[in-house]
Amino acid sequence: MPARALAGVRGFVFDLDGCVWNGSALNPAAGETLAALHRAGRGLAFLTNNSRETGEDIRRRLHAVGVTVAEHALTPLEIIGEVIARRFGPSRVLVIGAEELARVIARAGHAVVPVKDYRRATVVALGNDFDLTYERLTAAARACAAGAPLITPNVDPRLPLEGGDFLPGCGALVEAVAVAAGVRPIVVGKPEAPLFRIALERLGLAPAEAAMVGDSLPSDIAGARAVGMRTVLYAPAGAPADAADLVVGSFAELAAAAGVGSTAA
Repeated sequence: MPARALAGVRGFVFDLDGCVWNGSALNPAAGETLAALHRAGRGLAFLTNNSRETGEDIRRRLHAVGVTVAEHALTPLEIIGEVIARRFGPSRVLVIGAEELARVIARAGHAVVPVKDYRRATVVALGNDFDLTYERLTAAARACAAGAPLITPNVDPRLPLEGGDFLPGCGALVEAVAVAAGVRPIVVGKPEAPLFRIALERLGLAPAEAAMVGDSLPSDIAGARAVGMRTVLYAPAGAPADAADLVVGSFAELAAAAGVGSTAA
């Protein structure tokens, strides 16, 4: 284990789904390691590509499973309305996703367009949609084919669940619309820069002073590297040593590498 990989790291940014937890269960030793890092004065932030919850929702979920050190929790849901405003100005947005997505877009000053009026949309916002119908999929594809940009919180293909199961992720739905419309999406969440940069701002750290801990090479590791952060790949099943600055098979191993003592495996 290269001890130098975490030298000078003053804060850690953690992915949640598949890393800190699976479904509603914390991964082994995750809670103890997070508490130990907090006691050692390391800044902590949590990122998720979840397109149905806000940072406050995530903090409540973390508190419910015993993680009380979740001061900073960020989701692309919180910033998608701002991104639309910056790129396209006040817009008429067809929202395919949860009610929370429509609410945050409306709060950002945009008009939410009903599915039946998809031809009026100047932007299409697509998130995880557990009530997806063929009508909604068609409306999104037609609006994008007519020129409305397609914007999404993330392009994760799967949403991990407890026990190794999964649901089709936002990326699976986005790809269906993108292929049908002949367009490519604008991505707000990981691996794009906004969530990483805002997390660093909240921690008050430069990129080189923080490490991103996640289980996804294309999302967590690639995104963090692109903004200059250190990277830690959480890989219980193993991974090549050069996949990240540091590869750990457990949170106990991470705690030891960070110099905060060992925890139960």
